[in-house]
Amino acid sequence: MASVPAPVPASEGADGSPGADCGEPGTVRPGGRTARVREAVLRAAGDALAEHGFGGLDLAEVARRAEVGKTTVYRRWSTPAGLVADLLADMAEQSLPRTDTGSLAGDLRANARLVVRTLTDPRQGPLFAAVIAAAAGDPKTAEALHRFYAVRIGEWSGCVEAAVARGEVSEGTDPREVVAAVSAPLYYRLLASGAPLDEAAADRAAGAAVAAARAGVFVR
Repeated sequence: MASVPAPVPASEGADGSPGADCGEPGTVRPGGRTARVREAVLRAAGDALAEHGFGGLDLAEVARRAEVGKTTVYRRWSTPAGLVADLLADMAEQSLPRTDTGSLAGDLRANARLVVRTLTDPRQGPLFAAVIAAAAGDPKTAEALHRFYAVRIGEWSGCVEAAVARGEVSEGTDPREVVAAVSAPLYYRLLASGAPLDEAAADRAAGAAVAAARAGVFVR
């Protein structure tokens, strides 16, 4: 995530705080020193979320962890929800691109296994669980989460579009619905059933989505 030093944009103060013409918290994309501050703060916020959940996300504590001034954090992000919004935007930007195996089954299996690896990661798993729990009661966090998944589903929709072009599935198959069908049962295991999240579960989820797509279930 490291950035190459660059001049501070005119819309931002020299201390990394936004100027009067900046957008909503979580929408600024700074460079130079402010980029390094953002990187440190988002890393600290992710750690705090994974350890304590959204309810324990305190901006002053995040500033302490990141070793930056509290004023900088409060001015740039304003609220925990604003900080989570920027964290999710950064995670979407840093996420791996889709896999191209040459078949829909292979692509969706790769997607499912990536989801499982993420959700079982000692840091990422609790972080996602905390954000999803927060989204249930906080509209701004919910909006940020929706944007994150829209970006990731959009990234992987190309594998379904390629499958349509190869004739593996019917014209009119909704790529986003297919990709969402892969991850939905995996998130259900994480949040509701407590059933094991492993490669076997990933492969079953992918296989079910492929079978449904081939049967025309997702044709619009």
